[in-house]
Amino acid sequence: MAANTSARRSQQERTRATTGALVAAARELFVDDGFSATTLDAICAKARVTRGAFYHHFSNKEHIFREVYAAEQERLAAVVRQAFRAERDPWDGVFAGCRALLEASLEPDVRRITLLEAPGALGWSAMRDVQAGCKDQMRRGLAIAVEAGCISERPLDPATSLLYGGICETALDIARTTDQRAALDGSLAELRLVLAGVSGRATAGCAHTDRP
Repeated sequence: MAANTSARRSQQERTRATTGALVAAARELFVDDGFSATTLDAICAKARVTRGAFYHHFSNKEHIFREVYAAEQERLAAVVRQAFRAERDPWDGVFAGCRALLEASLEPDVRRITLLEAPGALGWSAMRDVQAGCKDQMRRGLAIAVEAGCISERPLDPATSLLYGGICETALDIARTTDQRAALDGSLAELRLVLAGVSGRATAGCAHTDRP
């Protein structure tokens, strides 16, 4: 029994090592060469595995790109969570999370994978499926803000779609402009005004900031 358990664990470890090597190799090549120019042979050579091993874990190049993209989305979600939790006020946390997402999207590797290569490699429908966790995270942030009294109670689904969709579109625009830092600063200034409007204030901040 112990031998079987050890064998299964060893097989699982080998599987994780192989898939990890393939995903890491693919990510590096997608960043350097782009999705279209990257070949399966190049991925296998960099990961030092056979094509047979590749096809044991992934069906095609789109499949492994999806895994690379999903890993980037998970990392971005962690960055957003950390920024949100660092703020005492949930509404400040919503802004901080949005800002962290936009700033992280400017990192060259992240920008290449998530904003420049993903639309062509996956298409918008697949991208939205992978992004579902990040969108849900935005909804949870809004729910916490409502519960804390930062903003008035409202239907969360349309509010989430409007804010999350706007942030994603803004990230794309920033990624494609020449002066990304200026575009980011301008976008953050507008985001403050948008969130102020959502909270029912004329200026940026939480709805209960002025309460005695």
